[in-house]
Amino acid sequence: MVDIPKESAEKTHHPRVAVVWSVLSSEIERFAAGTGARLRIIDVGGGSGGFAVPLAELGHDVTVVEPSANALASLRQRAADAGVTDRVTAVQADADEIPEVIEPESADLVLCHSVLEMIDDPELAIEALAGACAQGGAVSILVANRIAAVLGKALTGQFTTALDLLADVDGIVDGTDTLKRRFETATLTALIGRSGLVTEQVHGVGVVGDLIPASAAEAEAGAEEELREFELATAARIPFRDIATQIHLLARKPVRAQA
Repeated sequence: MVDIPKESAEKTHHPRVAVVWSVLSSEIERFAAGTGARLRIIDVGGGSGGFAVPLAELGHDVTVVEPSANALASLRQRAADAGVTDRVTAVQADADEIPEVIEPESADLVLCHSVLEMIDDPELAIEALAGACAQGGAVSILVANRIAAVLGKALTGQFTTALDLLADVDGIVDGTDTLKRRFETATLTALIGRSGLVTEQVHGVGVVGDLIPASAAEAEAGAEEELREFELATAARIPFRDIATQIHLLARKPVRAQA
């Protein structure tokens, strides 16, 4: 049986990712309560293992699918340093190549964080994620929020850029943007729905964290903890959720009815 950490994720992770870890921790607890087994996790675009290695440290088996050879080298070193080499597998591939490198319905939990805004065909990628997820399993998706980008530019006086982001259907600025698209909750849930996955939770990540100077969050003792608590308290509440820097969505793959 996998041991569930006594400290909650929101108490052990930076405010920037506390919301995501809180959701993932609840999913892990749900799974462990049902089976008591370690999860089979796939982290698509997992880079050097920011999520994969801590999950492996909790006792789960994690496969990182990542196109960058340098990132995978860092992942292997990070896993070795943490003593979890036996629970971390590195696979060099793009998101749309998942069907070629991952067995269908082989993962209890699939992560795809900060990937969909960077690739050519997010719909194809979502279908690949759904295909790799086992029935009853979950898919965790983290994407850039279009509304936050508009608000961020406006708050710094870049009103022309803010209007361009608002007008563009993908929420990007041609020629100067590092992303290929940004999402809103409605567009993301629609995309997820077309894959056959069912959205269960939507949270905002970074409601105010990117709007305040770093010095403000560090000025007083306990400020980081207070920021973490604020982010957790507002992450699921509208309108706070919809102005966060990123949108985090947890979707489930339905269990097919027996014939």
